[in-house]
Amino acid sequence: MLPAITFPIIDPVAIAIGPFAVRWYALAYISGILLGWRYCLWLARRRPVYFEPSAIDDFVLYATLGIVLGGRLGFVLFYNLPYYLQNPLEIFMVWQGGMSFHGGLLGVLTAIGLFARRVGVPFVVVGDIVAAATPIGLFFGRIANFVNAELFGRPAPEVPWAMVFPRGGPVPRHPSQLYEAAMEGALLFVILLLIARRPEIRERPGQVGGAFLVGYGVFRTLAELFREPDAQIGFLSFGFTMGQLLSLPMIVAGLALILYARSRPPVVPAPR
Repeated sequence: MLPAITFPIIDPVAIAIGPFAVRWYALAYISGILLGWRYCLWLARRRPVYFEPSAIDDFVLYATLGIVLGGRLGFVLFYNLPYYLQNPLEIFMVWQGGMSFHGGLLGVLTAIGLFARRVGVPFVVVGDIVAAATPIGLFFGRIANFVNAELFGRPAPEVPWAMVFPRGGPVPRHPSQLYEAAMEGALLFVILLLIARRPEIRERPGQVGGAFLVGYGVFRTLAELFREPDAQIGFLSFGFTMGQLLSLPMIVAGLALILYARSRPPVVPAPR
């Protein structure tokens, strides 16, 4: 066994003034939403322009509600429903952690549908813009997971950078939160940036969104090979984890969306 790196204990509360406390977890969400908003504005202004870019300002509220409500509901339903049925009031205690990306995705998809209908453009037009910005929030979210010493990896005593997490026992483990931040956040952001900046891609909406679904699904499936399964669920049939099971439909849907978008003629924005 190699010497393990001691986990750097970080106070989960970033700022405390009397009874008022702001946690790193909340700051991660706020940072992801604000930076994602500015990036969406930049993308919406690039040709072809499908709707008034300033309308993105209004979408922030839609997206925030979708992320928080969908993420929490997804965690309750997908990961720990029996517990919350016995403790229903804890469903609302989001400051204690417990958010599901796949639930948040469904919430954001709902928000995209409502917003796209409001501005009078196809769903996939807004979906491409939001998909390109989503890795920003994923990056900060995974860093917050690391700060909270939650969602840590599987035992890895042979790995030089393995860490002993406070709630993970004495065995060194993969810092899988950092793996996910790198793959689902930084790397996926760069990939989507290179795709979204090409006008011929933007003229056939749906390809950026499809690339996001495929990219996230693949990276999450890989990360789950190093991440410790949720204790209340464990491994599913054939050694799959819940994260992998929920990611497989994303990969299929993403590929189907890309093929559909490429088969369609270029979309010509209506005069404004």
